[in-house]
Amino acid sequence: MKNFFNIYKLSILAIALFVSGSCSNDFLDRPSEDGISLDSYYSSDAQVAAATNGMYSRTWFQFGNKFFWAISEVGSGNMCTFSSDVNAMRNFSLTGTDGELANGWQSLWANVAQANSIINFLPERVGSGVSQKVLDNTVGEAYFMRATAYFYLVRLWGPVPIIENNLDYANTPQINTNNVDDIYKLIISDYKNAIDRVEAKIRTSNYASNGHISKGSAKAMLAKVYLYQKDYANAKLLAGEVIASNEFKLYGGDQLPGKTFGDLFLTGNNNNEESVFALQWKGDGNYGSANNCNTQFGTSDTSNASYGGVFGPSQDILSAYSAGDKRKRETFMVPGDTYAIKSTQGATFTLPVGENAQGSGAAIKKYCIGKVTESTGPADTWNMMNNNTYIMRYSEVLLIYAEAVLAGGASTTDASALSAVNAVRKRAGLTDLTTITFDAIFKERRLELCFEGDYWYDLGRIDRAKAIAIMSAQNRGSKANAEYYTPTEADFLIPYPDVDVAKNPKLLEPPVPYTFK
Repeated sequence: MKNFFNIYKLSILAIALFVSGSCSNDFLDRPSEDGISLDSYYSSDAQVAAATNGMYSRTWFQFGNKFFWAISEVGSGNMCTFSSDVNAMRNFSLTGTDGELANGWQSLWANVAQANSIINFLPERVGSGVSQKVLDNTVGEAYFMRATAYFYLVRLWGPVPIIENNLDYANTPQINTNNVDDIYKLIISDYKNAIDRVEAKIRTSNYASNGHISKGSAKAMLAKVYLYQKDYANAKLLAGEVIASNEFKLYGGDQLPGKTFGDLFLTGNNNNEESVFALQWKGDGNYGSANNCNTQFGTSDTSNASYGGVFGPSQDILSAYSAGDKRKRETFMVPGDTYAIKSTQGATFTLPVGENAQGSGAAIKKYCIGKVTESTGPADTWNMMNNNTYIMRYSEVLLIYAEAVLAGGASTTDASALSAVNAVRKRAGLTDLTTITFDAIFKERRLELCFEGDYWYDLGRIDRAKAIAIMSAQNRGSKANAEYYTPTEADFLIPYPDVDVAKNPKLLEPPVPYTFK
């Protein structure tokens, strides 16, 4: 296992990154990896625009395959699993020897390295026929990806090294971590660079054109960063700008009637009007190019593999939704629920009585799309499929805006904040709120974004005693055997992988200030 700071030295970066683009019209098609001349390859706008294609999928695979769910959903108490490779966060026993921990860590650093390669070297490797507008957009996407990778790194591990150019460290493999404040400074700067460079767009029903991020995507993610920093004024400003731009729409909201919350997670609706940023999957015959959720969630009846339900819904989340919440049946399945997805039962699937994904007495529905049909698209050799993984949806932007208006206060009756929250609740079939409290927004975030990898980070940003109280009260066991665990302060940051600590002991030293270039 290679060390994070030298796995992508310049020569490796040049091949691994620059062949991940494509000059075809298909979003994730890639040319053969047989050594391409960088100077001649980037001779057209189409080639430069495709340079980031791989950064929407393959570089994120080991992060999004199991690690994402094992930390954010099992750790937060939304999911439960007894599968030994992903269950350490169920009882807060994660150690530096964990294999998925190492996978997630290396995947995030791969994203940093590939973004650095584009930022630092792509402008020197384009021909005269490439327009500045296209080059700026591609470099802006790289800044966005680096910011997003660091946003995960800092929330998961706290102090990590800031690397703006991997070549700077090719001969110095032991480097210090940097202060969390400096990491957030880099994240904010990178998202601002993305906002300055990436083109604005309006999301339409032409979903094929919506895959890459936009100026609005960068503003939305930066609004979230500001929310974490409790910079409510800037969070409100940017979220408000995104809302006012009309780039995104609630799928099934007033602007898109006839759609439903469940429709968001179907392959045919990849890159819909609500998608702010999503990982894009397309099985190409190579491991790591498609989405494994249909197998890991759901059941063996709906999986294309011989098994299913590596993760199940926790007992805590099963009781979190009100009876009238339309999101409930689209988030998890309980016995008797019927869905129009292909299964061993035929063209539809009814969760049988006694179904017991990870002892839950239920199963996960979100991202479970069933066996292969024309509408689901194909499954690859590893039974993975092509449905996107959301990193942010527009509904979250609305909730960010409302929380930013609240600005840490006890409650608000601000009309714009109520409009934002109630738009999300209306789609869910819930009544309007007349007053907003933090607890109301916090709960709404959990229910809206459940099984989308966010609740762990929400718990990490609130008062620590309150977060510990919430998690201590969760049944983290099975339906038959309740189990309760209390996290410590140290559990809110996860350990560095042992293999990297051995190669770079400075990871365990106190962080140092970063000198920005």
